[in-house]
Amino acid sequence: MPIPVVQLGTGNVGVHALKALITNPRFELTGVWVSSEAKSGKDAAELAGLAESTGVLASTDLDAVLATGPQCAVYTALADHRLPEALEDYRRILAAGVNVVGSGPVFLQYPWQVIPEDLIAPLESAAQEGNSSLFVNGIDPGFANDLLPLALAGTCQNIQQIRCMEIVDYATYDSHTVMFDVMGFGKPLEEIPMLLQSGVLSMAWGSVVRQLAAGLGITLDEVAEVYAREPAPEDFDIASGHIAKGTAAALRFEVFGMVNGDPVVVLEHVTRLRGDLCPDWPQPAQPGGSYRIEITGEPSYAMDVCLGSRLGDHNHAGLVATAMRVVNAIPAVVAAPAGIRTTLDLPLVTGRGLYVPG
Repeated sequence: MPIPVVQLGTGNVGVHALKALITNPRFELTGVWVSSEAKSGKDAAELAGLAESTGVLASTDLDAVLATGPQCAVYTALADHRLPEALEDYRRILAAGVNVVGSGPVFLQYPWQVIPEDLIAPLESAAQEGNSSLFVNGIDPGFANDLLPLALAGTCQNIQQIRCMEIVDYATYDSHTVMFDVMGFGKPLEEIPMLLQSGVLSMAWGSVVRQLAAGLGITLDEVAEVYAREPAPEDFDIASGHIAKGTAAALRFEVFGMVNGDPVVVLEHVTRLRGDLCPDWPQPAQPGGSYRIEITGEPSYAMDVCLGSRLGDHNHAGLVATAMRVVNAIPAVVAAPAGIRTTLDLPLVTGRGLYVPG
């Protein structure tokens, strides 16, 4: 029997999740939640870019969508700039007895010792009340820095460091809120955006280093962070807006999980808005961007993950991968014990049922 599901959010990630929920026979779409009146009342197929009507109409009423009887909700609503609201959404969904897979907030990938306990406890309580599970993942934070590095680590004799890197040109990433308000691109360098406020990097990507440490069975002494920004050499435009000369156009940051003064697990991001910026910073393995996993140990590893798509560029491929990491995990999350679940808890998701002829 197909699993009844609802889609919550139909933005950059949600549109790909919605298409999968409609077209994959393992799922039965029962509802769609949207945040804008412009989308309310539209057929799910129209929102997903599909021709054949589903008969499922989008609604701005979350309670009405949850009342359609889903076993699982796919939550892809933008959360970075509305954390209290997103956490309350999760609490309501879990308490209603509906399992949830989501793409954010990213710290829920592995929240322990990352966010305050008083933010975790309501979610855990709601999950127990509703006998429901929550799994938040994606690509980064997500499979590029939990599933893949931990799989490689499982083939080592010893390990001194795991470093996970995202090296990506974000020029075609079309979200003004994320690019300008959250990450601070196009802003004066003296203006510190939300992402770079003290402790925010360690909260968002602390989930990565904490989960890697848990996978290695080690306790971190502390989590530290550093960043650098570089200005635009001239005016230019990106998909989400205008970048003026002298404003932020490149960002590099690292989040370190420290043990006895050594950075044992490291998350590094190198984000450019043009490929020619900061040539001395790490370069991707393919034009546009890639993910890199480096393990120093016996044996040592260096693995580059290069995303591509016949329907778009590397950023398009990343959005699809983020959506499908959580959508394809739905059966495992529905079957999991109640509570916040992580990659360390779930069985391997293999892509069963996804083959289509060439």
